[in-house]
Amino acid sequence: MKLRGGLVFARCDASGALVDEGGRIEIRYKANDGRAYAAAARNLEPADDTILPDDACGPAERVAAKDGASASAGGKGASKSGGKSATKGGAAPPNAPDAGEALAYCDGACKGNPGPCGIGAVLLFDDERRELSEYLGQGTNNIAELTAIHRVVEAAPAGKPLRVFTDSSYGIGVLSKGWKAKANVELVATIRSAIAKHGRVALHYVKGHAGIPLNERADQLAVAAVEARASAGWVKPRKA
Repeated sequence: MKLRGGLVFARCDASGALVDEGGRIEIRYKANDGRAYAAAARNLEPADDTILPDDACGPAERVAAKDGASASAGGKGASKSGGKSATKGGAAPPNAPDAGEALAYCDGACKGNPGPCGIGAVLLFDDERRELSEYLGQGTNNIAELTAIHRVVEAAPAGKPLRVFTDSSYGIGVLSKGWKAKANVELVATIRSAIAKHGRVALHYVKGHAGIPLNERADQLAVAAVEARASAGWVKPRKA
């Protein structure tokens, strides 16, 4: 891509669409210098149609963006600690899908780490709303967060772009930012394959426990699965 006249590497999905995190795109000025930045999507322009594999850019720490933004790649806790906005780009997270797309919020819960864990998710498309509450058994928080993302990618209708909102920086990092998974390697590979198969998936960070209605609902569903040690599967909630 071009950023203010200069060439940069920009994070995209398998179809070549930029991976948008609340209006910001991960960029690199050099492929393997260990530094990643975030640029406003509106400031990026296409340079050509070249799509490089993830390993073209090595792992990197997120540092202050050239256009004034900053973010951390230091894990879930670090990414949640700064700023007042619910998403990293400052945009309000959506409550409904755009026309022709699917929208999902997902979360994991774990009583102890490791311990009994579960997941919750809300999936919206067309006029449909589906909710998932699933008990996973013994596991870690990261396993729960990853599995929640996996479930919504699997359940999303084919042919529709899918936006997934999660409060797991770890999940976003290992699935779309090129972070090397030191654990859960097979699970990460399975989810990456599912994302590639769908072809139009964008992962977005949303701050947890910040009063975002759909994120709060996903958390409630995950906690309910752990407390009940039971799974409800995908259901259509009754309209009030």
